[in-house]
Amino acid sequence: MDLASFDKDYGYVALVGTGSALLNTYFAIRVVRARTQYGVKAPDVYSDTQPAFNCVQRVHQNTLEMYPQFLMTLFVGGLQYPRLSALGGAIYLAGRMAYSYGYNSGDPSKRSYGEFGGIGALIMLGCTASFGLKVLGII
Repeated sequence: MDLASFDKDYGYVALVGTGSALLNTYFAIRVVRARTQYGVKAPDVYSDTQPAFNCVQRVHQNTLEMYPQFLMTLFVGGLQYPRLSALGGAIYLAGRMAYSYGYNSGDPSKRSYGEFGGIGALIMLGCTASFGLKVLGII
């Protein structure tokens, strides 16, 4: 692979992607630990009696639900706008961490702490849409 064909700033995109994998792994480990703490055995995904476990599980599940869109917009948008996409990705991941902190507080309404991560998602989406339009010659 000829790395000279890549904008060197695409390295920031790769590092944010790596950070997302680490964050996702951290959330998975939290679920495993919560299973032990709250006595929720696999394959049960949620508990009828342990809402605190459900909060930990939901953070991970919601992150997985959004992960394909995150990766696609990060990596595709980063082809044209590597720094801006990486910044959007970093904002998104900070939002995921705040979401986790709020949700795991025991009060699910505090998951709103992470709403600012949507700004990062919009930045990455805009970068990806702009890339697509540019490739098509529309802009």
